[in-house]
Amino acid sequence: MIDSAAQATLDAVLADQPHAIVERDGVRYTLLGTAHVSQASVEAVRDAIDSGAFDAVAVELDPQRLQALTDPDALARLDLVQVIRTGKTALFAANLALAAYQRRLAEQLGIEPGAELKRAVLEARQRELPVHLIDRDVGLTFKRANNRLGWWSRAKLGGGLMAALFVDEEVGAEEIEKLKQGDMLESSFGEFASDSPELYETVIAERDRYMAARLRESHGDAREVLAVVGAGHLQGLARHLKEEVRAPDTILEELEALPKKSNVPWFTIILAAFVLGGFAWGFWRGGIDVGSDLLLQWVLATGVLGAIGCTIAGGHPLSILVAFVASPITPLHPALASGTLSALTEAWIRKPTYADFMALRDDVQSWRGWWRNRVARVLLNFFLTSLGTAIGVWTGGLRMLGKLVG
Repeated sequence: MIDSAAQATLDAVLADQPHAIVERDGVRYTLLGTAHVSQASVEAVRDAIDSGAFDAVAVELDPQRLQALTDPDALARLDLVQVIRTGKTALFAANLALAAYQRRLAEQLGIEPGAELKRAVLEARQRELPVHLIDRDVGLTFKRANNRLGWWSRAKLGGGLMAALFVDEEVGAEEIEKLKQGDMLESSFGEFASDSPELYETVIAERDRYMAARLRESHGDAREVLAVVGAGHLQGLARHLKEEVRAPDTILEELEALPKKSNVPWFTIILAAFVLGGFAWGFWRGGIDVGSDLLLQWVLATGVLGAIGCTIAGGHPLSILVAFVASPITPLHPALASGTLSALTEAWIRKPTYADFMALRDDVQSWRGWWRNRVARVLLNFFLTSLGTAIGVWTGGLRMLGKLVG
């Protein structure tokens, strides 16, 4: 039980703050709804913890986002080559877009987005209180959201995230008001989140359920738990915390699962069969002249356009050569993707420095910075080479089809 003095202090703090109190299984959870860009929320979090009313603190963060808030040098320790090799380039770019959006907010409003979550962790550690990170890994949330969307919605989402990397304009007043009442990830996706039920379900509703399960699972011996979450999660989190009857581990397993990819890469098989079959048909029906012509047109269409993409990205001559060589064989195997191979070459030849990583968030705010910063240039290399190759595959395929039909 909270002593009377601590309770009186806490009541005064919560009087003008959105909050909910849920008692369950012998634990009282005080859910404090915050605005991620409000100094008042930072002060409310500090005062609530300083009241001495709680023996554990939970925050709407995952380890990756906490590290980004509390360890500015973490980005400089990133192994960019490993990111590319493990196929996480797009996820890295999405996280960079989120960071760029947060940077614009910080510069415009004079407060770091998520400052109240950072304050909650620091205050709890100073008082030696257990800190529980209850949010789902942001990368997992991105992946689940992506899996729920159709190809056109994925393209719109990817375009929106890429635009966030290049656009350097003030965040509108309407967006800021939504952010004060909602969630950082939802706000980062802009209007697309409210227009897409699938995205809203993954980014907001699923995380309400996830955080409620994490609270039930992680409270330990604590009997008074303060949970600091964005105001947009307050009602949903309180409802699930109060009403959910399934075991927490069952819920967490369900919300962390990703659809299993087919062991048979049908698209790659069909595309490879079309390409190789076209070459075989050309040599069989038209002889060496027709077959050679088909092969040459394919190499030029894919290789040249892949190399052009790499060139536009400011790639090293060797990266451009790799893009040219890899692009014609990209459709035959995902591991031979031209964007990946040329980006790896670029990162190997022009290894990003500590200064590049530290300046990354600022450099991506300008067009020139993308080509000046070696980390950003590797990302450009990956995306533009991949785009050039994709256009080349489409162009080369149409030419081959025209030859075969003609």
